[in-house]
Amino acid sequence: MSEKIYVGVDVGGTAIKVGICNVEGELLHTYEGPTETSKGTDTILHNIAQYARNIVTESPFEWEQVAGVGVGIAGFLDIPNGIVKFSGNLKIENVHLKEYLEKELQVKVLVNNDANVAALGEAWAGAGKGIDNCVCYTLGTGVGGGIIIGGKIVEGFAGMAGELGHIAIVPDLEAIQCGCGKMGCLESVSSATGIIRMAKDAVERGDRTVLSTVEDIMAKDVIDAAKAGDEVASRIVSRAAYYLGKSMALMAVVLNPECFIIGGGVSKAGDFLFDQIREVFQKYTQKEAQEGVKIVAATLGNNAGVVGAAGLILRS
Repeated sequence: MSEKIYVGVDVGGTAIKVGICNVEGELLHTYEGPTETSKGTDTILHNIAQYARNIVTESPFEWEQVAGVGVGIAGFLDIPNGIVKFSGNLKIENVHLKEYLEKELQVKVLVNNDANVAALGEAWAGAGKGIDNCVCYTLGTGVGGGIIIGGKIVEGFAGMAGELGHIAIVPDLEAIQCGCGKMGCLESVSSATGIIRMAKDAVERGDRTVLSTVEDIMAKDVIDAAKAGDEVASRIVSRAAYYLGKSMALMAVVLNPECFIIGGGVSKAGDFLFDQIREVFQKYTQKEAQEGVKIVAATLGNNAGVVGAAGLILRS
């Protein structure tokens, strides 16, 4: 068998997901094992290498067909050298991941930020398939992001490009401190965490809302209440959509992408959220910069990370 295959590894705090893709980005085989974060750095590194071997052993393919292994991992990275400077999820720092894996696996290894690889996955084989220029948002606990230009991830000189959640977009009079320590970040209003915070603030103020009857408010509760016509919940969701749309208007005149792709749990609100984002985008974006631009939902779900990690090798 001469067909080349591409192995992608998505390293999470609880589980490590591994996938094999072909040259088209089709996910051919998957494997998952525990990260075992509590056992320390050596165990985590061993598990990443072992699971990469395991998936090939379990598949119909041979190790000689592996063109390389791509790894997506959360944290602050030295991307060119494949060094994990710090990962809070994994409680590791200054780990030479690329060097270790290339020694263990004897194939080319590339390491990148988890949000970047998820964006690459969507651009390669998901909602952005066939599109070389797109910007991807992940709306979860925070707001993650990735920028794909010319089919490749935009990393910046220090690997900090694409941190869309930390665009300082909320005006000073409305701004609160983000988890990163700065004021007015997109993440503070458009993430699940931001939506929950705004809902709890409304309840504490005594605003009349059905959310006051919810014991432990989740972002889905707010979105569902907004869809049902609750005025307070509608205002919160609209605010989240407003700043997402404005951030896209900024990206449109800086990067002129063909497509904005939105994934993550909050994106499950569907067109109720997306239509509001599109309306704001159209309002604040120059006609020429919005012409032909689509705002769509991500399609790969939890597989975006492994597909994108595998794509690191092919797109390099």
